[in-house]
Order: sequence, then structure tokens, then C-alpha cells
Amino acid sequence: MLELPGRAEAAPRTDLVVGMPVEPPGLDPTSAAPTVIGQVVWQNVFQGLTRVDRDGKVQPQLARSWTVSPDGLTYTFALQQGAKFHNGEPFTAETAKFSLDAIRAPGSVNPQKALYAVIADVKAPDPQTLVLTLSKPSGNLLFWLGLPAAVMVEPKSREGLKSQPVGTGPFRFVAWRKGDRVELARSPDYWDAARKVHLDKVTFRFIGDPQAAAAALRAGDVDAYPLLPAPELYGAFQKDKAFKAEPGLTEMKVVAGMNNAEKPFSDKRVRQALMMAVDRKLLIEGAYSGYGAPIGSHYTPNDPGYKDLTGVYPYDPAKAKALLAEAGYAKGLTFTFKSPQMAYATRTAEILQAMFSEVGVTMTIVPTEFPAKWVQEVMRDRSFDMTVIAHAEPMDIGIYANDPYYFGYKNPAFNDVVTRAAQATDEAARLKLYGEAQTILAEDVPALFLFVLPKLSVWRAKLTGFWKNEPVPSNDLTEVRWTE
Repeated sequence: MLELPGRAEAAPRTDLVVGMPVEPPGLDPTSAAPTVIGQVVWQNVFQGLTRVDRDGKVQPQLARSWTVSPDGLTYTFALQQGAKFHNGEPFTAETAKFSLDAIRAPGSVNPQKALYAVIADVKAPDPQTLVLTLSKPSGNLLFWLGLPAAVMVEPKSREGLKSQPVGTGPFRFVAWRKGDRVELARSPDYWDAARKVHLDKVTFRFIGDPQAAAAALRAGDVDAYPLLPAPELYGAFQKDKAFKAEPGLTEMKVVAGMNNAEKPFSDKRVRQALMMAVDRKLLIEGAYSGYGAPIGSHYTPNDPGYKDLTGVYPYDPAKAKALLAEAGYAKGLTFTFKSPQMAYATRTAEILQAMFSEVGVTMTIVPTEFPAKWVQEVMRDRSFDMTVIAHAEPMDIGIYANDPYYFGYKNPAFNDVVTRAAQATDEAARLKLYGEAQTILAEDVPALFLFVLPKLSVWRAKLTGFWKNEPVPSNDLTEVRWTE
């Protein structure tokens, strides 16, 4: 009697299509601020000396270990051996020195340059050893070195990274079809044998329209949407067994930034009045279907040392009107609002416009293309009255001390507190100081502190390995795989 061979099991898929609501302006996270850059390339193409894991903890990466001197001023890193860039060049201490020196150079446009100014000197005594000397202690340095802005870059490829990224990560760059997609492929020579990569091909598709994004998921054109831009449709995906839809946490603080350097926002009373004109709960319902957490300062509830300061200037239209009158605007106030063309921003702008009208304020919305035009006019030229954006970098409260920065906010007392916090090596002391910094911002209101965006992820039920929470804006696909 013949025994028939059993039917072979189909191998799991090794391709993946990820949807994103915004296309990055370039693919070099060391040269531009938009977080969508890192959401494509960080941990996929580029890596750093350290990395921040899915729990927000610092882990070794291209630096396999390190020691810190007792005075906190010298960091000595032992680097990985055998790590290579996608162009075949080895990663060495000289490469790491080049990368860090480029961040700190006088002409550097690195979006987080201020974080690394504490590094006074970088030396590479041998190919596997890197020594950093600091000008003052930095309790957050290892965390900052794990951010997208501090990824290691290969010197020969440096000039072309915006369109041809070359890194040490598990995926190499294949193609960028502007207006449509970025394609990556598994690197056959990936150095980290301990972290098995399951995907052979990854495509990031850029679909800004919320309805189109949901339709692409349902049609099978997209396998995952880590940040679904249609919160009103999220509940339907949660009920659909073909998908996993689990709300998570992000660091994306939605704030309505004001030009503090110009009237009327140079008057703190105007800023405080506008904060009291905002019903945060109603705003979250209208802008994000009730998903999200209200904030009263530039901090998220999942950050260590968070203080709930939403009660400093709670919703109170009557007090808002009175404070505006005290500031000389009893007959009303008029200004423009540059709204980046993203769904959450558009909804937020429209709701704020209605709320402000209740206290005699006329706000004219000016739709502004994001990222190119918005970045130029707001971040660089500071040609705006008010705007809205989700600040996504973790623990970035220190941006209010940056000069110049688009808020135009100047407060020496705040600058002193965040400087001392950054230098504190004792965690309890550092968190106490960050609490003081939160309070100063809540009282000064250099921006309207609105809410934290949730991570409304949707992916197919047979996928696993995605980050539920987002301690760093990212789509780290290192552990993602199909289960069948």
C-alpha cells in the first residue's frame, strides 16, 4: 500500500506593506526635524550607538557596552565588531566620531543638535573604542544617543542620505517613488545575528486621506497602519477579527504653538486667556473621537516625573474674556492660524476656531502644506501667529529653552531649571527639576497644551512583533513577522 506524501504547509509571507499618513521630505533623520523620517528609516535602515526599546529603555546597539567615569564627564564605549554599512564599509570608532562630529559641527542642521552640545570632545583611540568627553554631566546622554537624530552614518554616503540612505540596519534602501512609496529589502549581510529578521521586503505607502487609508487596509493593499489617521473608524477595526487594533501610548504632544515674540502673544495674559477658552475634553472628542489624553504642559502621562497640570488653566470662558479685556482686547482679537494639512491638525484647528469665537476671538485658518511649506514658514522663518503640531520627540521639554526656536519663548528661569535637570545624574533630583519645568510652562503658556495623540495601530491578525506603544516615533520592523 502506497503512502501519499502529506500536503506541504505554506510558508509564512515575508513581505509587508505599511501605511503612513505623511510622506517624509527626505530619508536622513540627522538633517531634518519631521518625525516621519525616523518612522521609515530608524532601526530599519539606520542604527545608533544605543537604541531605545519598545519599553522606552536604553539598550546597547552599535556600542555593545560602556563605562562612565565617576564624575560623569567621560563615556568610554566598546563598539560592535564586524558591523558593516549597506555599502560594504565597516563601522568603526572613526565612523562614530565622524557621525557625532557632524551633529555638533557649526553648520549642522541636525534637528536635535542642542542635545549633543554637551559633548566637548570625541576620540577614537582604536577601531573598537570610542571616548566622549563632556563639558558637564548629562543624565540623559545614553537616551539621546539612541534617538533617530544620533544614528551612525557612513562618511562616503553622507551627501546622498536624503534620497539614498545607507545604514547598518536590518533593511537596505531599494527605491523611493515620490508621492507613493519607499521600498526596503532585508540586508543579506546584517551584522546582528542574534536578532533574526523575518521579513524580506518592506514597502511604506503614503496615504494621507483617512478614508483611503481605511479602505486600503480592508482591501488588503496595506497590511498595517501603525498610526491610523481615521480615529472615527478605529472602533470598527477593533470589532473586526481580521485585524488587531490595540490603542497604545505615544510621545506626540499636540500643542498650538504661538509666536511669543510678537503681539498679541508676547502678552502672557493673552496666552493664558486662550488656554482657558479651550475645552480639552470636547476637543479630544471632536479631533480624535475621544482617543487621547489631555495635557497641561509639554509632558506625557507615560513620562517619568509627569505632573497633571491641566487644572492650572482649566476651561473657563468667562475668565478668558475677562483676562482678554484686562490685556486690552475687550473688543476682540484677530489672528491667523497656519494649519498643517494633516487630519488631526485640521480637526483641531476647526474646533479651536469655534471655541475661540465664544470668547470674542476671530481666528482665520490658513491651510499650510506639510512638511515643506509648514517647516519653512513656521520653523525656519517664524512667519506665523499660531499653529498646531504634534511634538513627537520623547522628553523634549527643553525645546522651550532653544534660541532660536519657533515659539520665540524666552524665560531665563525656565532655561536654568531644564539646564540643571539635564545635568542631574541623580534620577530623583532630575525628575523633581523636570516637574518644576512643567509647572513653569503650564503657568506661562508659551503654547496651548492640548492632548497626547494615542497610537491607534491596526495590523492584520496574522502579524506579530509591532510596537504597541511608541516611546520613540518609529516603525521598528526588526521583530515583525507573519505567523502563518
